Amino acid sequence: MLGNWSVGLCDCFGDCSSCCLTCWCPCVTFGRVAEIVDGGSSSCCMHGTLYVLLGSVGWNWLYSCTRRSSMRAQYNLLGSPYMDCLVHLCCERCALCQEYKELENRGFNMSKGIILC
Repeated sequence: MLGNWSVGLCDCFGDCSSCCLTCWCPCVTFGRVAEIVDGGSSSCCMHGTLYVLLGSVGWNWLYSCTRRSSMRAQYNLLGSPYMDCLVHLCCERCALCQEYKELENRGFNMSKGIILC
C-alpha cells in the first residue's frame, strides 16, 4: 500500500534551516539525501560533487530524480518515475526540501548521514 509524503511539495518554508540550506547549497541537501537513500554505500560528498558537475550542464535534476524514485520505492510513497522527473525539472529545490524533511521525519539525523560501524 502506498503512503503519503509527510510534508507537501510546497511546504519548504515550514522549516527555515533546511529551506535556507537547500536554497543556497542544494548540492549539500542532495548529497545528504542521496547518502541516506543509498544506505551509505556512497558518500554525501561524492553525490554532492556529481550534482554540482551535472548542474554545470543543466542535468542535475535528472540525477536527483533518480534518487527520489529510489526513496519512493524504499518507503512506499505515492508518485511515479515520470512525476519524479517532472517535479525535479520544475521544482528542484522544493523537491529536495521535501525529501530532506521526509527523511528527518523518519528519524534520520541529516547532518550525520548514515553511520556505519
